[in-house]
Formats: sequence, structure tokens, C-alpha cells
Amino acid sequence: LAVAGFILIVSSGLIHFKNLQPILEEGLSPVLKVVFTQTLYFPFTEVIVFTMILPYLDNPKKAKVTMLCASGLSGINLIITMLINVSVLGVDLTARSQYPLLSTIESIQVANFLERLDVFFMLALIITIFFKICVLFYAAVIGTAHLFKVKSPSQLSYPLGLIVLFLSITIASNLQEHNYEGLKVAMRVIHIPLLGIVPLFLLLVAFIKNRKKHGKNTLN
Repeated sequence: LAVAGFILIVSSGLIHFKNLQPILEEGLSPVLKVVFTQTLYFPFTEVIVFTMILPYLDNPKKAKVTMLCASGLSGINLIITMLINVSVLGVDLTARSQYPLLSTIESIQVANFLERLDVFFMLALIITIFFKICVLFYAAVIGTAHLFKVKSPSQLSYPLGLIVLFLSITIASNLQEHNYEGLKVAMRVIHIPLLGIVPLFLLLVAFIKNRKKHGKNTLN
């Protein structure tokens, strides 16, 4: 679907590489600031959720390689998508648009026949969000079951599902509030500490424990 969309955008003659210039007009500092304050934590730190799934796989080592490759390909996909958005819409419109890719797809017109393809974007978005919610919800159920020592994690499905449903309705009253809470509040309260600092701390603890264990085995 992504390849087809890219071909249609190119066929429509919407790409203007002049919109990408000047490159790094203000240097690397604004780019690095966004990377270390936003992009690094969302969406890439969300891959930490797969650590809840790895123990249940037959071959976790292969899964780690697959996860790293998928993360790399996702990053490349985001880069290409942003380049297309800027080259089609320009910097100002891309920055002001809530969904730049949707605006880009709405601009597709091929031979006055293929147009209004935004429905495919919405379909792909819904499918993506569905699978993302499934993975996150599964990790939440498994993690809660381990935390409270619940023998059957499936018993928590309905209670947690109701909590998620309630929060999805009440957490934000409009899109602007949702974006503010997601990019400002949740970034500082959830993403940075829980998806960045805590995993690194646990990794350090595990590394120290393994070193001590390896040292004891060597002495014995």
C-alpha cells in the first residue's frame, strides 16, 4: 500500500525537491533537539513493549534481530514519509497540518481519474492502530498479572479493557488537548521515565548481576 501510494504521488507530479531546500538551514542543533526531546522517546521507545512478548517465543534471539530490523525499517519509512510530505506540501503546510500524510494523499490526482484516495490512508491507519493497541494491551495484561501475581492473565482482560475504554473517552475532550497531552504531558510523565530511564536502569542492574554471577562461577 505504501509503495502504491508513493508511485501515485510520483505519477501525479506533486513532488518538488525545491521544497526541501535549504537543508539544515539552522544547523544540526534544532534537529538534535527534536531527536532527544521527542522522536527518540516517541515512537521508538515503544518497542520496549516487545520485551513482554519475547519470553513467550520459541526463539527469542531471532525475535531480537527481527525487532531491530523492524525498528530500523520503521525509521527509514518515517524519513521517506517526511521527505515526501515536505516535498509535496512545503515546510509551512507540513508544520501546520495535523496529518501531513493525509494532506499529501488528498492531493493525488492521476489522469483526472484516481483521486480522493484518503480513504485508503484512513484504512491503513485504523489497521495499524488496531494492531498497536492489541500489542500494548497484551503487554499491559501480562505485566499486570505478573505484578499482582494473578495466575490467569485473561481474568484481567475485561477490567483493563474497561479502564482503557473509560480513559479513551475522558482523557481528552478535543484534538488539541489530545495532542498537548500526548506530546507534552505524556512525553515527560510516561515516555521519558518509563520507556527511557527505567529500562536503562533495569538493563544496568541486570548487567551488574550477570557480571557478579559470572565472577562467582569463575572463582568456583
